[in-house]
Amino acid sequence: MKVLWKGFSSYMVIGVVNALILWQIFFVLTVAADLRQAASNLAAFCVAASFSVYLHALYTFESKATVLGYLLFSTVMGVVSYGVGRIADLWQVQGLVTVTSFWLLNLIGEFFFFRFVVFRECES
Repeated sequence: MKVLWKGFSSYMVIGVVNALILWQIFFVLTVAADLRQAASNLAAFCVAASFSVYLHALYTFESKATVLGYLLFSTVMGVVSYGVGRIADLWQVQGLVTVTSFWLLNLIGEFFFFRFVVFRECES
């Protein structure tokens, strides 16, 4: 039970920091750099995902990420992040709605990718 709690608590803490990174980069790029939401969302995802994989490897899963799993995760969720931003650009949705929608999708996708693909070798 203690191992399960350690994994859950570290996953949540890293997830909160990941969200802060994602949101900050998204808003800096859309507001200050005047980029479209699609490009801003993709760039923010790339930075936040790299941060998450590194810290989850150290603290949550205590295992190295599989390269193929990381590439698959980055590709699939990168396409999703760009797609959400592109739809938001086309429909002229507010940035807060865009980043919140993608963050929720990313939270679910990241959990399943990390648990079953990226860090699958850490299962004993």
